Amino acid sequence: MSAPSTSMTTTDFAVATSPLRVEIGGVAFQNPILLASGTAGFGRELDEVADLDTLGGLVTKAVSVEERAGNPRMRVGEFPGGMINAVGLANPGLEKVKADYLPWLTAHLPHARKLINVVGKATDDFATVIMGIEEALGVGPVDHSGAIAGYELNVSCPNVKKGGMEFGADPEVLESVVRQARAVTRRLVFVKLSPTLPDVAGAARVCADSGADAVTLVNTLPGLVIDVAKRRPALGFGTGGVSGPGLLPIGVLATWKVRQAVSLPIMGVGGVGSAEDALQYIIAGATLVGIGTAAMRDPRRPEKIVRELRAWCDRERVSAITDLVGMLEWPA
Repeated sequence: MSAPSTSMTTTDFAVATSPLRVEIGGVAFQNPILLASGTAGFGRELDEVADLDTLGGLVTKAVSVEERAGNPRMRVGEFPGGMINAVGLANPGLEKVKADYLPWLTAHLPHARKLINVVGKATDDFATVIMGIEEALGVGPVDHSGAIAGYELNVSCPNVKKGGMEFGADPEVLESVVRQARAVTRRLVFVKLSPTLPDVAGAARVCADSGADAVTLVNTLPGLVIDVAKRRPALGFGTGGVSGPGLLPIGVLATWKVRQAVSLPIMGVGGVGSAEDALQYIIAGATLVGIGTAAMRDPRRPEKIVRELRAWCDRERVSAITDLVGMLEWPA
């Protein structure tokens, strides 16, 4: 193998030749491991406790047009099977994110790709947030390194104009959200789908036909944990989203179903706590893998998973982890 050229740094050369390197829509990720939305804030919150720039990237917490106070406390609870949360998509709103958080994101983590998670109350809110971010980033060629690689549309949130129905549950509404987002950015557009959708593969087809670059599978499952001593829900909102190890097989199945239906790249999320868990998603059809609850319990865990994946590839003589994507051998 020839030596790196003078225009390529040693780090760049190592990334370009790494067996963990993956690519989506022309954007290179140094490895497939990302922090899932809601687990890393906007990056700087974890900057002193984890080496985020060793990861493939991170997805920020949700950004909405207006500030959202979120749900009453308690917002997060644990139970033997994992975690339940009802944060309520609390966030400072578009203008504050542009002023206080976006400058740090664009100036730091040059090797980790950054995706902005976007939520809305109505169909056009998603495009409004993206246009605001694009305006703040400035007009010109899209620089994926050091800036923002793209957006993740959280279509699992309720559409107030449809009586609280999830955006992703109505194909026409889903198409509108994705098309509007696609029209206002050249950056990557991911769409995060719920495991409760009756036809998650069909929803992924809508995303593909509407211009999405990738889908994220899956969001949390709705659940209820009860404080038996108080005879009340453990969370202030009552119900919440269930995450953790129990979500793994659900997310892996959704990934496999979608991989059979569309060629869109997939970010598999749900229950990942080890390299073996991540490999399940990859073999089922995921190109990227998001770490959520495991990262909240141990912020250094995602870095360890990257090292475990590299060691596994070395041990199994896998020269490119992309060779494993969708290679599940179904029983005869």
